[in-house]
Amino acid sequence: MSTIDRIGIRWVGVERVTVISEQPFEAVVAKLAAAVGHPDMPAFGRDVVAAATPADLERIVNAATGPAGLMEMAHFDIGAVLCKELGDRAPQCVRLVIGNPLIMKEMVKHLPDAASYAPVTVLIDERADGVHLSYDLMASLLAPYGNAQASDVARQLDGKIVDLLTAAAE
Repeated sequence: MSTIDRIGIRWVGVERVTVISEQPFEAVVAKLAAAVGHPDMPAFGRDVVAAATPADLERIVNAATGPAGLMEMAHFDIGAVLCKELGDRAPQCVRLVIGNPLIMKEMVKHLPDAASYAPVTVLIDERADGVHLSYDLMASLLAPYGNAQASDVARQLDGKIVDLLTAAAE
């Protein structure tokens, strides 16, 4: 006898924002890196678990974020992997997972499925027409769920991320 009662499938569309920069790849990545925090993630995780109050949690998160109010949670250098096969012809490409646990908490308390999409991914890659900074809008990911409170938080997050990408591209 199976313990699965039902399997649900939901269509989730996505809107992607791409900002294209004429600046060198390294300069764009450096600007973005300067705007976000870079905590020691294992230590940060321990501190979050040890937080006794919401005020403690807020203090810990705020100390870990950068000027943009966000932190880098993971960094994947896809270009380094491509380079193994393509050598000097490999375009540079980095995927960053960034976010703010306080913002994520606000979305998830209204819509548990929001945790599937946060923290968010920013892709920075070299192409013939410049350095592309791409981000899938959180509001578009949450729209099918129809939760106004989570969507409001998502729109605020989208604004923060788009501002970050625009500033890094300048």
